[in-house]
Amino acid sequence: MTVNATEICAAALVAAACVSDIRARRIPNWLTFSGVCAGLLLNSVLGGVAGAGRSLAGMLAGFGVYLLLYCLRAMGAGDVKLMAAIGAIVGPAGWFSIFLATSIAGGVLALGAVIYKSRLRETLWNVFFIVSELVQLRAPFQRRSDLSVKDSRSLKMPHGVAVAAGTAAALLMTRI
Repeated sequence: MTVNATEICAAALVAAACVSDIRARRIPNWLTFSGVCAGLLLNSVLGGVAGAGRSLAGMLAGFGVYLLLYCLRAMGAGDVKLMAAIGAIVGPAGWFSIFLATSIAGGVLALGAVIYKSRLRETLWNVFFIVSELVQLRAPFQRRSDLSVKDSRSLKMPHGVAVAAGTAAALLMTRI
């Protein structure tokens, strides 16, 4: 089995984003912009106009889903741009697999953080509150500012770690 160029590009992007997010708690614009450009160029060269279209569709999928999470103040802007770059590299189908794996990895990491910080009961209440607010089409942070990722009281973790783990898992699953 050979590793293809898009897998190498995606792995390099998420590895760099993971390290940056752990060290500085941010994912730099130069990295995400480079990822988008690399994805568009790589897919255009490898797949022509169809490859460019898949790249754009993947970028829009990643950007759109994570933009919604950003608007709900559940993600930072760097996470939005990172998922757009991953989508540009792997296309919409690959991005969706990475999104699912990242969601699972993020859930496991968050559960570990919640247990480590002894905040399980509070977190379960927050999840109930968030779901009830979303069902009523309200942003949860509007009534409870502590539910915003921007609030100093919120429990935070570098999402780049979950994205890297999810990307690795999704890429490995395509090989099995």
